[in-house]
Amino acid sequence: MNHNSPLTPHPFPLFLSPLAGEIQRVASADQLRELGIPAGEVAARCRRPSGWQQLLPGVFLLRPGPPTGEDRLRAALLYAEGSGTASPSRETGAMITGSAALVLHGFASAPPLTALERIDVLVSRSRRLRSSGWVRIVRTADSPEPLELAGVPVAPAARAVADAVPGLADPEDVRRLLAEAVRDGHCEPGVLARELSRARLLSRPYVADAVEALLAEGRSQSEERLYTMVREFGLPDPVWDVELRLPGGPLLGGVDAYWPDQAVVVELDTRLPRQDDEALWSAYSRKRERLERLGITVVHLTPRKLREAMDQQATVVRTALMAAPDRHPAAYVVALPR
Repeated sequence: MNHNSPLTPHPFPLFLSPLAGEIQRVASADQLRELGIPAGEVAARCRRPSGWQQLLPGVFLLRPGPPTGEDRLRAALLYAEGSGTASPSRETGAMITGSAALVLHGFASAPPLTALERIDVLVSRSRRLRSSGWVRIVRTADSPEPLELAGVPVAPAARAVADAVPGLADPEDVRRLLAEAVRDGHCEPGVLARELSRARLLSRPYVADAVEALLAEGRSQSEERLYTMVREFGLPDPVWDVELRLPGGPLLGGVDAYWPDQAVVVELDTRLPRQDDEALWSAYSRKRERLERLGITVVHLTPRKLREAMDQQATVVRTALMAAPDRHPAAYVVALPR
């Protein structure tokens, strides 16, 4: 054997993803090095006609031709992860957000992945990482729990919407996106409003107006579902939308439904304050604690549960009503129209 003869190039190394069991077309420099392919050979393959392509710093497409939308997603994550482990996103917390995440969530208004000028990746604020090329790094101090869609970690819909809104120049596009997020059931109005507030986007009048309209619409729909639940599941009629107060005393707060004989109230979370608004959340907590000290049972229902599992919510309310005889008698309170 002639030891001076050139080495035979490695075969085109499309390799199996350890997690998905599928052909991996995008790889990091670390992953290729673990396969025994040094940086010099990677660079040489990228220089060959119809060879590999460097999509981002340290991230390569292992075939010729334009990258697919999936290729771009995986390349963006590999760049943000900055590691050669099999699935470093699960360790680093990196996830797709913004418009690319909306595509994966199934938003009709989101453009195709291949048409996106950039892909947003959400990472912890502690990561030292800069945006590069068509990848924008979005930092957060409080990472949400990602969903796995199409095999990649994706931010929840409300967070993805909040990260997509700053990239929309047309207020009408923003209004359409927010409407789709709520009306198509991707997220609840209150959750979306909290994310937009966290991102400080409610200072934009057209965003605030759209959110206010959606909150009102969402509240109306939730109230209608609550009426339907009481009627269809044979619950006793409550007094609706009242303000409670002690006789001759201070107001105790408003509730959506109140059963005086059983001392049970129902509250929809469409009016609940954000937990990060300490003053309002503290006032709400004091109201609830005061009602419970007076012997009044507080049942909290979410719009999503009313929409998706009305029978279960009816059972929760019925159980609270039936348990009334086993509790100590509640204090007498006055119910006033709200």
